[in-house]
Amino acid sequence: MADRTTSSTSIGAGRAEVMAVISDFPSYPDWAGQVKSAEVLSTDADGRPQTVRFTLDAGMISDTYTLGYTWQGDDGVSWQVVEPGKMVSDLRGSYRLADTGSGTDVTYELTVDLMVPMIGMIKRKAEKVIVDTALKGLKKRVEGR
Repeated sequence: MADRTTSSTSIGAGRAEVMAVISDFPSYPDWAGQVKSAEVLSTDADGRPQTVRFTLDAGMISDTYTLGYTWQGDDGVSWQVVEPGKMVSDLRGSYRLADTGSGTDVTYELTVDLMVPMIGMIKRKAEKVIVDTALKGLKKRVEGR
């Protein structure tokens, strides 16, 4: 099994506010640095995005692929590739949210598998850049609302 990259941050807002930003995929290019576009293809019975096509440019990892989402209310969301790209063969991840009393702790977990061989250390560094950039962007976006 592939290694997972995990990181966390605290955000000065409630879980519902954080989840509203996470589920607003068309706005990702505004705050999630490597995401160049995100198009919602379908929604679930609750109106949350179920499949989303992404175009990503994270330096060594650039591709277009489709992710399927499973929502756990405002507690978290997980995703996995439902349509791989030319470079990304598998991508699995999650955001887990927990109340802190003064805000929300957000943990982001990500695993990326590529079609092309890549030295493990370089792949983990790319994953870490994606995770850290996403968490910093999420925090700034939520707290700036």
